[in-house]
Amino acid sequence: MTPHNSANIGDIASTVVMPGDPMRAKYIAENFLSDVKIVSNVRGIACYTGKYKGKELSVMAHGMGMPSMGIYSYELYHFYNVDSIIRIGTCGGLKDGMKIFDLILSEEAYTEGSYALSFDNVPCNLVSSNPELNSIIESTAKESNINLIKGTTLCNDCFSPYVEDERKLFERMPDGINMPIASEMEAFALFYNAKREGKKAACILTVVDIPSNLEGISSEEREKSLNTMINLALDSAIKL
Repeated sequence: MTPHNSANIGDIASTVVMPGDPMRAKYIAENFLSDVKIVSNVRGIACYTGKYKGKELSVMAHGMGMPSMGIYSYELYHFYNVDSIIRIGTCGGLKDGMKIFDLILSEEAYTEGSYALSFDNVPCNLVSSNPELNSIIESTAKESNINLIKGTTLCNDCFSPYVEDERKLFERMPDGINMPIASEMEAFALFYNAKREGKKAACILTVVDIPSNLEGISSEEREKSLNTMINLALDSAIKL
């Protein structure tokens, strides 16, 4: 057990699908998994273990922001023998021509934040997702005729729609960093922890905000409209 997870060793599957929202984790467990049991429920963040198409998987929320993702993913990797985590989340689309509900696969995450510096005294601000896991997600998407937009994502410390002028951040980015195609708040911590622990991590995102034209969807629509991403993550996870 850890301060944030009451599961016993062996209760959590080697592959975990992680949404940010605890209610989304509950939705996935109740609607996509069979033989489900709650193996941890500390601070209202339930971890569910069950079967998807006959394979054992776990689903657990990671909360909002890098500190929260950092805690949950580190404990899963370091204490619970988890090998692979697939984050499924929502994001703001930054690339011209993007539409609401477009799906994004993050190839690397850039942050201005100090997560790596605080953790390891390492000045790291760019970290890649796992190529092997990304390849499985890409092939699974192709099988299901799902279009994925790949690229660098921005891992922001602030909720993108509330940022006064996000362009100022882009102006501060170091030379050689690819322009981010989407903005979210957790992938860097996940990718960094995976690299640190010698594990695998990937991040699939659904565009729910277009900051350039203030287009967006309601919280209820966010909850119910993400099944394509959920299915893609689960169908990929069972191939690991």
